[in-house]
Amino acid sequence: MTAAPATIAAIQATPVFLDRDATVDRVISLTKEAAGGGADLVVFPEAFVPGYPDWVWRTTPWAAPSSGLYQRLLDQSVTVPGPAVEAMAAAARDAGVYMAVGIDEREPAGSTIYNSLLYLDPAGEVLGVHRKLMPTGGERLVWGYGDGSGLVSFETPFGRVGGLICWENYMPLARAAMYRQGIDIYLAPTWDNSDVWVPTLQHIAKEGRCYVVGTNSVLRGSDVPDELGASEIYGGDDDWMSRGNATIVGPDGTILAGPVRGEEAILYAEVDPGRVARQRMQFDACGHYARDDVFTLTVRGMPTPPGTSLPDTGDDQEA
Repeated sequence: MTAAPATIAAIQATPVFLDRDATVDRVISLTKEAAGGGADLVVFPEAFVPGYPDWVWRTTPWAAPSSGLYQRLLDQSVTVPGPAVEAMAAAARDAGVYMAVGIDEREPAGSTIYNSLLYLDPAGEVLGVHRKLMPTGGERLVWGYGDGSGLVSFETPFGRVGGLICWENYMPLARAAMYRQGIDIYLAPTWDNSDVWVPTLQHIAKEGRCYVVGTNSVLRGSDVPDELGASEIYGGDDDWMSRGNATIVGPDGTILAGPVRGEEAILYAEVDPGRVARQRMQFDACGHYARDDVFTLTVRGMPTPPGTSLPDTGDDQEA
């Protein structure tokens, strides 16, 4: 079946910090708004529900007040399946859209939290979950490591969708594993506010010959509720945790929408699968340009939850 044109919506918004249910309500309303704007795929920022643990960059772990923030994050994280997922899945079904939502995902039984990207389809079903393979720097104080089973992608009427989270996108082998799956629309939600992030998105688009969707939260110190007791960590409106940087890039590296900084926004861009095919006629990183006779990539694709030993089971995948 030939893939059809579609519209992507990249959501740049402010979560209700460390409040799962209130932030899920924001996801629902923003999804409805994006669908009203013609979106077929709605993409939310990294760790949007219930928010990114920015304090790992500002204070020492396990001491007050950061210990209280961690406890709140653990309590407000999302389990898959669970009521929060059901509510967001219903929003996808009601709007008739595909969704990708960044979540702090807690194990259903246990206390490990993962930085995850939840995929939902227009029928209100969970397509799958990607867990960030390598939390960056201070993030390792709150998040566990994902594994190769989460390097997922999904067919849609407008092409294959998948992605990586934040600085995973600087891991060449992780990108190659995604390209090998034939990604047409590559999602890159992030917390990176740097000037070089947008050129990174352009490089990925040019390298993978795919559409790239980058989006981020907009969050200030004043968005941290007083009752969390974090006033010594966070200031007011001028204390930016994240200014955004939402951008959508075409498969030739051209910016189609954004970047937007310092405000909430929904960016829209049209996806034409034919543009992907035309670009890959020139360069296909995992096709005619790959040189599989010289290079191979092996991906350990079996689930490896904490405490799992890794025997040689033959489940490794050569990509």
